[in-house]
Amino acid sequence: MIIIGCDFHPSWQQVSWLDTETGDCGERKVVHVSGEAKMFYQQLGAPVLIGMEATGNSQWFVELVEDLGHEIWIGDAAQIRASYVRKQKTDKRDAAHILKLLLEGRFPRLWMPDREHKLVIIRSRVKNELQHLSMNKGVQKKRTLWSQAGQKMLRELALKPWASCRREDLLGLLAMLNQQIGKLDEAVQHAAEENPQAKLLMTQPGVGPNTALAYVLTIGDVSRFRRGKQVASYLGLIPREESSGGRQKLGAITKQGNRMLRSLLVEAAQVAVMHDPGLRKQYLHRCHQKAKAVAKVAVARKLAVRLYWMLRTNVAYPEIVRIESSSGLALVGAS
Repeated sequence: MIIIGCDFHPSWQQVSWLDTETGDCGERKVVHVSGEAKMFYQQLGAPVLIGMEATGNSQWFVELVEDLGHEIWIGDAAQIRASYVRKQKTDKRDAAHILKLLLEGRFPRLWMPDREHKLVIIRSRVKNELQHLSMNKGVQKKRTLWSQAGQKMLRELALKPWASCRREDLLGLLAMLNQQIGKLDEAVQHAAEENPQAKLLMTQPGVGPNTALAYVLTIGDVSRFRRGKQVASYLGLIPREESSGGRQKLGAITKQGNRMLRSLLVEAAQVAVMHDPGLRKQYLHRCHQKAKAVAKVAVARKLAVRLYWMLRTNVAYPEIVRIESSSGLALVGAS
């Protein structure tokens, strides 16, 4: 298998590779505009694993190598740089460092949203726009706006000409997105059912195919985390801390790590509190002390830790809850 560390730039990239079967290795600068990048990756025999930092304007490259049958991992740029101890930083050393992390199993892989999740984000924005149109007419329906009665009410709202035109455009776009996302939902459901780890996580109430697959791909090998707290930190679900002189000062969550997975966990937590007695009790207790938004994030952190232990112990829900209460796994994760 050929493993490649790629230091990506908009117009070119520096690559460092190793063939694990033959031991052959090398490095090279590959220019994009001349088509050299495509030719370089075309002549490589499969399987090829490519690692690169998360960066903008690289979607074309990700699609290129995937279309060629190669696998590409996107890594957390901050963690990659933090693991680089040398003071001398060059493009060649960056590519070699990424290759080293891949070979040692320390590459901080990020889960990247696929086409479905990008469409879901767009749909959420469209729904928000329609909610604002409704609220600006003094009507606040929240979730019921998407029921048949809510849609009928939305279409009958008396709006000015331009607002009415915008409403029709948004409703048409929403219908198109719902159709496309519906087809992709079926594909994600199928992929989750075929993935043993994702299938295990879906036994937890509130965790669906999207959240389960995102969690499995983002966390990767759970053995690289010793405690649940490390998982919560990796996902940016722990508070910022500025403590000094024996005085502890905690702030908002760090929001480091994968933003999409963090959002999915918060959504899953809102469903979980309705079906999981233990999480609901924690949520209601937190609501007495903090705002609901803070309570939701706290439950999302508990949920992230529980999913970690489910993968670590290969135990499904609700058995994992019994183990938590008897062995204190939840306390270990939250400490």
